[in-house]
Amino acid sequence: MKTKISELRKERKISQEELALAVGVTRQTITSIEVEKYTASLPLAYKIAHYFGLTIEEVFDFSEYENLED
Repeated sequence: MKTKISELRKERKISQEELALAVGVTRQTITSIEVEKYTASLPLAYKIAHYFGLTIEEVFDFSEYENLED
């Protein structure tokens, strides 16, 4: 899943380590999310979005899921 985490971190001059510590995960987890090897759980996505003062939809790109039928 595409995210804006890397952009947001760079804009705010925050390292992966700083973000990881703030949301309670490892730096490797943040790296994996940024390179789309791992999709954040809903609670983690919330923590990351909240850290940046944004909504989940502003940080994570859900467009690939918009046209899925129930």
